[in-house]
Amino acid sequence: MNKKTIWITGASSGIGKALAIKFANNGWEVAASARREDLLKELKAANQNIHPYPLDVTKIEDCKSTAKLIIKELDKIDICVFGTGMHDPQSEKRFNLSKIREIMEVNYFGTMNSINSVYDYFSEKKDGQISIISSVAGYRGLPVAGAYCASKSALISFAESLYFDMKRKNVKISVICPGFIKTPMTDKNDFPMPLIKSPEFAADKIFTGLTKKNAFEIHFPKTFTYFLKLLRILPNSIYFRMINTGNVYMKRDKHD
Repeated sequence: MNKKTIWITGASSGIGKALAIKFANNGWEVAASARREDLLKELKAANQNIHPYPLDVTKIEDCKSTAKLIIKELDKIDICVFGTGMHDPQSEKRFNLSKIREIMEVNYFGTMNSINSVYDYFSEKKDGQISIISSVAGYRGLPVAGAYCASKSALISFAESLYFDMKRKNVKISVICPGFIKTPMTDKNDFPMPLIKSPEFAADKIFTGLTKKNAFEIHFPKTFTYFLKLLRILPNSIYFRMINTGNVYMKRDKHD
């Protein structure tokens, strides 16, 4: 029986790395992409089911050529998980247009470039799954995270729209919305992160969601994400008051 193949972007650290290891340990061929080729080679050395495909997702043609190379060398792609992302909380403390563009270029358009590279392949194959890693930060706007929230919200909306298009072609679309996960990106945050989980916890939830369930959204930890989902339906006046109150208490805690 042929092994199944998954392509993961953002695979050099954090959730992407843990997910690559999880799938590889479960017998999948893993095409692992990220800009850091040295880190991808370390993954390969640890597990021969992981195959490095260095990639900068902001480059359209590189995404196309990488997808073609993966299909050529590994024969097929069954699932794609596009999870390259960045966040710069320090730059978001003031309006920084160049950083906003950079965040949108990586988080949103980098994902669009990745989807573009396999759209025709899956459409013609009429099988498979494309999964987009967003975040609970895409549910509503949060302080000091304007560009990041906007990029993740855009991914959720795009995934919802893409679902209708690809359903007619028998291709599954899913969106992954983690809460706080301890990664090099969240290590930059200077505020409390409730119910923060490990990348391995995230990988377990995503693996189960992609291989054993058929839900459009994979979100975790549920205690946290359901609370945030509740916030989505609140009137703006109540939501703003709650977040402002929380900010005041967090600032007091930092100075106490």
